[in-house]
Amino acid sequence: MTEEPARKRRAGGRAGNKARAGTAVIDQMPWRIPVNPDRPTEPLDAEAVQRVHKTAMRILRDIGIEMLNPEAVAHLKAAGCIVNGTNVRFDEEFVMEMVRRAPSSFTITPRNPEREIVLGGKHMVFVNVSSPPNSWDLERGKRSGDFATFKDFMRLTQYFNCIHVAGGYPVEPVDIHPSVRHLDCLYEKLTLTDKVCHAYSLGAERVEDVMEMVRLAGGLTDEEFVAKPRMYTNINSVSPLKHDYPMLDGAMRLAKRGQPVVVTPFTLAGAMAPVTMAGAVALSLAEALSAIALLQYIAPGCPVAIGTFTSNVDMKSGAPAFGTPEYMRATQMTGQLVRFYGVPMRASGVCAANVPDAQSMWETCNSLWSAVQSGTNLVYHAAGWLEGGLIASPEKFVMDCEVLQMIQRYFEEATFATTDEDLAFDAIREVGPNGHYFGVQHTQDRYSTAFYAPFVSDWRNFEAWAADGGIWTPERAHRTYKAILEEFEAPAIDGAALEALQRFVAKRKQEGGAPTDF
Repeated sequence: MTEEPARKRRAGGRAGNKARAGTAVIDQMPWRIPVNPDRPTEPLDAEAVQRVHKTAMRILRDIGIEMLNPEAVAHLKAAGCIVNGTNVRFDEEFVMEMVRRAPSSFTITPRNPEREIVLGGKHMVFVNVSSPPNSWDLERGKRSGDFATFKDFMRLTQYFNCIHVAGGYPVEPVDIHPSVRHLDCLYEKLTLTDKVCHAYSLGAERVEDVMEMVRLAGGLTDEEFVAKPRMYTNINSVSPLKHDYPMLDGAMRLAKRGQPVVVTPFTLAGAMAPVTMAGAVALSLAEALSAIALLQYIAPGCPVAIGTFTSNVDMKSGAPAFGTPEYMRATQMTGQLVRFYGVPMRASGVCAANVPDAQSMWETCNSLWSAVQSGTNLVYHAAGWLEGGLIASPEKFVMDCEVLQMIQRYFEEATFATTDEDLAFDAIREVGPNGHYFGVQHTQDRYSTAFYAPFVSDWRNFEAWAADGGIWTPERAHRTYKAILEEFEAPAIDGAALEALQRFVAKRKQEGGAPTDF
């Protein structure tokens, strides 16, 4: 826990509608939960959906999943699954009965109820970059993650209205001992942001500590905490066909207390999954459904979501590739199957580029738009991701947030209205063939909502751009992120809740935190 001045923790908490970069004021769109009005892209016909589903069921029935957690194995044995050591085989009837228990949508309410999110239906929310071990910026280049950089990313997460969830650690602070790292990180996350947050499923102590910290920060009783979702975890399978001990342990702990679990297999076609997209998707779904069946058996109706992280590798080097055509199709195909199962879906905004260059943006845009096309509800790594998840960059964070604003603007229902006022016949008649629309009342009445508010886009001509120093986009993003940090004020938090949180962190540190020998 840091010793920052108390004024940094007090009310103030501007939602971040403006930032100053040089002399320019940079506006952003207000906080909202985007709603995707588009029909999903569906590359599979109805027969193909059934073939992928049946293959996933065949994997579960004939091959099974290695469940490396004795409690999970015991539950599934009691449920009637076929158990041989750690191998568990599932029949389709049981899996589908369990999946039907899961809600099709749910809310998660953080300590600030105004930041509540909805997962499911047509809602789509964006999560900050999570879990890179390194950071990179224009001043310092690539370096190992540290606590100061972690906090800077938390400030960016809070500042941008198009980021709805404070997910995993935006960068791993290796200068904090692993036994207490979760205590320091969650304290900063819960005080520097008031958005939905996440617990890593890395041991019982960490999961239990984070649940208690979320409860204390919200000033909640135990009954209020378990009455509705307040936080969540994301677990990954160990592809191919394994779930490890700590991930299952954390998932079961949250599910028993009514907190959501997102199950996201990480499958790379050609490495940890078949090289064909259909085979990779079928394998991924089998892994996800096995964990969801377990959770619904032990906690019927607990909120869950299926995540997709299926991409391909460069077959010459073995390096992961992201934002590729294969990644996009795998996401779209998974979206079809997840809608078939009737639960919310998670995807990601990812790239393999090493710096915030053109490659980083086209790959991230490809992955973000595949999430849009797939009806995704929760988009991980939506801002700041580089080098296949090994680097978090503040410049990339700012640049990605501009793309997210574009997507949100694209969603706006007003864009698709076809009233007489929107069709603008009278304005067209007024301007005629020789005028312009800048000054007509129809334009003036709508000017403030006509476009999204850009952070780093520069729409001047080349000469104006060059005369102003020829600032490239990553440089403008760097200036913007620096200006945000200078003006940042943490959101308000109740004084009694803050004191309780501080006491808990101090107590757990004195007790030694979490073990590091698993």
